[in-house]
Amino acid sequence: MHAMVLRKIGEPLVWAELPDRDPAAGEIRVSVSACGVCRTDLHVVDGELPDPKVPIVPGHEIVGRVTAIGNEVEGLRIGERVGIPWLGHTCGTCPYCRIERENLCDAPEFTGYTRDGGYATSVVADARFAFPLGEQGDDVALAPLLCAGLIGWRSLVMAGDAGKLGLYGFGAAAHIIAQVARWQGRSIYAFTRGGDTATQDFARELGAVWAGGSDEAPPDLLDAAIIFAPVGSLVPAALKAVRKGGRVVCAGIHMSDIPSFPYADLWEERQILSVANLTRQDGIDFLGLAPKIGIATQTTTYPLQQANQALDDLRAGRFEGAAVLVP
Repeated sequence: MHAMVLRKIGEPLVWAELPDRDPAAGEIRVSVSACGVCRTDLHVVDGELPDPKVPIVPGHEIVGRVTAIGNEVEGLRIGERVGIPWLGHTCGTCPYCRIERENLCDAPEFTGYTRDGGYATSVVADARFAFPLGEQGDDVALAPLLCAGLIGWRSLVMAGDAGKLGLYGFGAAAHIIAQVARWQGRSIYAFTRGGDTATQDFARELGAVWAGGSDEAPPDLLDAAIIFAPVGSLVPAALKAVRKGGRVVCAGIHMSDIPSFPYADLWEERQILSVANLTRQDGIDFLGLAPKIGIATQTTTYPLQQANQALDDLRAGRFEGAAVLVP
């Protein structure tokens, strides 16, 4: 197999030939057909997340087909198309796993962070965390659903029944979840980098009733806001934008420090919530709903060997929607 490998934090990925792994008990091997490039991959490569396994093959928005099955695996077959997400393994025994909050597991493994991921031609995964995808839809279009879509879905659920919903940072996750929210009958308010009129136009094309800079006040008070951009200063801004009793959901795994703000901006029962990882039930719920909604992902494809370019383009915001690597 071939892969793009992170050998040292802060350095470019390296193209490498690696031995094929046979799946152990409870595992499957998957031939990768597409792997999305997520902002979390940037956090791993840039050293913004603690204690990565290095060397590591990044990537956790994986679509591919099962090529080998280990012992003790049920419900999957050779040739079946599956998706592999960020949460790659849980212990099943800690207090959080026992109360069906496996996203908070005390001893988790994460795809592309603490176990090898999908910037490769092949990957071995815990079969429990591989979602059957069926045959509807294109591999490249499905890849962003495995993290941007799933984390967006969990964030949307945590936002409650908000009718007027603000999305701060209109990238891979927001452009997916905006479609879900519109299908649910919500009104979307999109916040982008100041002066980014192209992304604002893109948000309006997806049904946003308003789009503007993240430093602007929306025309209406919001019921809730989801922050996808890893910018701590957006938390106080979003608190000012939501009504009494409103929620601000921080969707990222990493965010710059939140600056101080007056208690008055939080008062009147406003809430700040964070999203941590996902559960398998999130995957079942969202991936089952996605075909009914007809989600259209906007993607920019790169050959696997151009993973460094894809990461640079993501860092600089050079494309709309999501980047996807194709082996």
